[in-house]
Amino acid sequence: MIVSALPISTEIIAAHLTRVGYIVLPAPFQGTFSAQLLARCHDDNHGRFHAAQIGRGDARKQIGAIRGDVTSWLDGNDSVDHAYLAWMEELRMGLNAVLFLGLFDYECHYAIYRSGTGYARHSDVLAGRRSRILSTVYYLNEAWQVGDGGELILFAPVGDDIIATVNPTFGTMIIFLSESFPHQVLAAQHSRRSIAGWFRVREIS
Repeated sequence: MIVSALPISTEIIAAHLTRVGYIVLPAPFQGTFSAQLLARCHDDNHGRFHAAQIGRGDARKQIGAIRGDVTSWLDGNDSVDHAYLAWMEELRMGLNAVLFLGLFDYECHYAIYRSGTGYARHSDVLAGRRSRILSTVYYLNEAWQVGDGGELILFAPVGDDIIATVNPTFGTMIIFLSESFPHQVLAAQHSRRSIAGWFRVREIS
């Protein structure tokens, strides 16, 4: 499967990351690819999606009041998932060439937030680890309207100032510096679907 992407250059993405720390891409993919990803992001097989947890190792636990999504990691053996992962691999190599970030892999999962659930303010950099460098979210919500909720709120690195509010509209992607922006997922009026991912470097102790 070949993914048709809009001609936004890696240099433009890199420039935004360098200047402001994030970039919102309104429609990075053309054709029916987003619809194919949406078809994959449904909890129609109860063995595939699992309640997300917080914490690390033995301390991991599921606390719905903090994080309410169910997730399923993308499967490289599925043709649709493979195509998305291949596109992100091209982006990884391009960003390394421009920004010398040392990104060595990318991991991502489908996420479904049921109506009324969200994710409290948090950082994508796990406690005791600094391997996640860039976070990505690709939204899969058709016919999303203002007032439906589910927005992603990016906060300033220190304090409570809001840097950006991103509506989870179908086909929108945000890429941001993982360590720079604490963020929050607001509760939505409907199920909210996305692909959340992270470009990583080898773990820094």
